[in-house]
Amino acid sequence: MNGKTKRVIIGLSGGVDSSVAAFMLLQEGYEVEGLFMKNWEEDDSDDYCPSAQDLHDAQMICDILNIKLHTVNFSNEYWDHVFEHCLTELRQGRTPNPDVLCNREIKFKAFYNYALQLGADYIATGHYAQIKHASNCYYLHRARDQNKDQTYFLYNLEQPILAKTLFPIGHVTKPEVRKIAIEKKLPNANKKDSTGICFIGKRKFKQFITKYLPLQPGPIVTPDRTIVGQHDGLMFYTLGQRQGLMIGGHADYSGLPWYVVGKDLTENTLIVAQGDSHPLLYKQSLETAGVHWITKHNPSEQFACTAKIRYRQMDVPCHLAALGENAYKVTFENPERSVTPGQSIVFYQQEICLGGGIIQ
Repeated sequence: MNGKTKRVIIGLSGGVDSSVAAFMLLQEGYEVEGLFMKNWEEDDSDDYCPSAQDLHDAQMICDILNIKLHTVNFSNEYWDHVFEHCLTELRQGRTPNPDVLCNREIKFKAFYNYALQLGADYIATGHYAQIKHASNCYYLHRARDQNKDQTYFLYNLEQPILAKTLFPIGHVTKPEVRKIAIEKKLPNANKKDSTGICFIGKRKFKQFITKYLPLQPGPIVTPDRTIVGQHDGLMFYTLGQRQGLMIGGHADYSGLPWYVVGKDLTENTLIVAQGDSHPLLYKQSLETAGVHWITKHNPSEQFACTAKIRYRQMDVPCHLAALGENAYKVTFENPERSVTPGQSIVFYQQEICLGGGIIQ
């Protein structure tokens, strides 16, 4: 590395990915410091979001790597810019994606700004993604490990932030990350990956959300509005859901499983149909708003690409037609199952993540 050693602040979660990322940055010759972010305030008796253990693990890694660990509490920012938005979306019967919001508002805004205040030249995280620079532009590329690729959650990144961000493990696979951790005797080498939403943790979603949103029971109906059950609130269900509907046997219907195919907020009814091939489960097209394009060059009014409407989904071919500012109609080559309002649709051209928006 030429000239002054570049200073990197890396977000450390206590997990193996960010720990190995920190080690790799040191190997590349950077001056590295860690930052542990606390994003949720648990109750005193609450052990569902074990931030204390994660902080302990992060400090242990920093001690081993001989780097400084900063700590910061972004709970207020998380509440204001992530959790409140999720509650608003749930009230409207939509299914928000907190991980997308957390990356945009916390990891690549609050953390980014805080790291710059600490004198960082770059920030880094343990995300599985890659950044490539060409023709005066920064491109977000998929990770080498396609099973762990996290570009779906990063489509809101801006050019100035991409220019100052490093993803050290984007070019290695998860098994290789664990192998490095074992070789370097990192104590979290076999730590289980965190899953789910931090503010819910191990608790059941319904049990947690009812602390903030009241139950709003209503009928479960078939497409012809025949009542077949009762729901506790539209916010607890998502399109395509099969489990937890509690619809008993009905002599007038086949034995096929029931699926959520729609919500009627006006009537407070949950609409269900039988069979995983029911036509109401599938959509040929959708509308998306608030679309963000990662590069400085916005696409034309109409163009073809591939897209994901959920994480870990295989890309599917689609065609975009502009409806207005940052809004598009997306038409799929084949009908897509469980197109869910509030979730993100993310667009790709081969290995490059172009951007994405919210399904309306």
